[in-house]
Amino acid sequence: MELDLAALRIRGLGIDLAAIAPLIDGTVPPHHQAEIADDIVIWPLDPGRMVLEIVEGDDGFRLRVRLEGIDPGRAVDSLGLRFGEVRGCRRYLRNGYQSWDGSYFVAPGTPAGDGPPGRAPTLGFAMTALLPEDASGALVLGFTRHDRFQSRFRFGGCAESLSIDMETLRDRVPHDGAIEAEPIVLFQGAAVEESLRAWSRRVAAQSPVPPRLPARRITGWCSWYNLYAAIDERLILEHLAGATAFRDAHGVPLGIFQIDDGFTPEMGDWLDVKPQFPRGMAPLLGDIAAAGFTPGLWIAPFMVGNRSRLFAEHPDWMVKRASDGQPLAQMTFYGEFRWHKRSEEYYILDITHPEAETYIRQVFRTWRRDWGAGYFKTDFMLFGSEHGPETAGWHRPGLSRIAIWRRMAALIREEIGEALWLGCGCPLWASVGLVDAVRIGRDIGVSWTGDYSAESLLRDLQTRNHGNGILWQADPDCILLRDRFHELTDVQVETLARFAGLSGGVLMTSDDLTELSGARQRLFSELLSRPIDRCSFPALEEESDLVIQDIEWSGAVVGTNLVNPAEGPATRNGRILPPFESRYSSAHV
Repeated sequence: MELDLAALRIRGLGIDLAAIAPLIDGTVPPHHQAEIADDIVIWPLDPGRMVLEIVEGDDGFRLRVRLEGIDPGRAVDSLGLRFGEVRGCRRYLRNGYQSWDGSYFVAPGTPAGDGPPGRAPTLGFAMTALLPEDASGALVLGFTRHDRFQSRFRFGGCAESLSIDMETLRDRVPHDGAIEAEPIVLFQGAAVEESLRAWSRRVAAQSPVPPRLPARRITGWCSWYNLYAAIDERLILEHLAGATAFRDAHGVPLGIFQIDDGFTPEMGDWLDVKPQFPRGMAPLLGDIAAAGFTPGLWIAPFMVGNRSRLFAEHPDWMVKRASDGQPLAQMTFYGEFRWHKRSEEYYILDITHPEAETYIRQVFRTWRRDWGAGYFKTDFMLFGSEHGPETAGWHRPGLSRIAIWRRMAALIREEIGEALWLGCGCPLWASVGLVDAVRIGRDIGVSWTGDYSAESLLRDLQTRNHGNGILWQADPDCILLRDRFHELTDVQVETLARFAGLSGGVLMTSDDLTELSGARQRLFSELLSRPIDRCSFPALEEESDLVIQDIEWSGAVVGTNLVNPAEGPATRNGRILPPFESRYSSAHV
């Protein structure tokens, strides 16, 4: 890699990152001509100065960006750098922030589109990988600390010249006249996925709490994707008997038995239980433990429904809209669909409120110590990381959104002790060191394409695989094994099960194990018998319309699924393979 500070330019793998400029609050501030000495660039401001320090090492460059000499009363939303002219890049990785917003490669000049802003191809977080036009490998540009602030990328420009804004969201946190962006690294690698793994290892090394990496693969059964919210004690016990019989008959490590959403009346009323569970949860979780499983429960700790008893009694525990002080509704259901609850609006529990903190601590303490839960699936965790002071008012001001989120996360870990914890709808990077596993895509769904479908699994498992076994255990979501009540062909079901199952991450299903065919039982048993491991995607950088090429485990081809939409259905050994209109690549283990 080459550094030309006089020209404000860095070059690697044939990619030029030029026209480097300071960013404050999303724009280039008025400044005097840059002063350059050794490895430091200083942009004089009125008042203060922006400083860029670049340290070259054997493994690339380390960049520090800081703002000095400003009025301590000045509120700063964000701080960073702009690379105004990036040439020689054919695609960049748009890296999502939480489980459901996706990570995928994008061609320079791609417009934002009219979809949700949080999933726009022009917005990314934490890091990006730039793929060169005339070489293999990747140039990785990323932040390495994620426990204090959120850091984002904004992509612009055109196909010939990409622009990249990289910013740490300071969220107007008080300062003494000097503030700093999170540390940045820039390095190149000969292979895309290994370069991404190198970034993950740096994140792990700089995490104030070491990553939690379970020694064994998390496996088990979850109620959601078969029973959904229509659960009661009788049904749970029936499926427990089926899971026990399957585990014992096949001699497989089926470790978790988790009850998902549907046992509490409203979001927020976590210590109340529906009448469909007449004994309460402690005896039922005791039955699960007696059967030899680790009992698991679902919770969305930031969510509070407007019809909940919690909101009726403690409306002051909710995060407020900055504009008018009313409860901030993160999610709404105003029509006839009410998500099996009565609430029309879902608010955010203000974890900075001492009484709200005491309450949610009591919930996790009760579930762990009194009810006996040993596995926690926390959902909709993004609620606590989406808002800065421009939109949200918290009981305790002056904290960054990530400091607030980590307050909840640290509380959970403290109360559940060494119990297993899966974060869903969860910040991928702020959770390092606290969760054991993270969902890396959207809900699996029951179709091949669409918002809730195989698309997220096929895309996001590959682009987020680099964190598996380094930052946390990756959860590709439950695999579907049943032969009805979905829109998938037999080939698609087996392909997706093998694709998720061979990833080496979390492996769970929701299906009634007593109703599975012999072939599906053998498939699940085979996948459960695999040791914990990591798969690889060596063709991650290839632009191809072939979806999943041969999936290999220890050199043996175990599944395939190819199609080129431009050429019509693909076949293998005379069998027509299912279509999928997107660009993905090979999986090898």
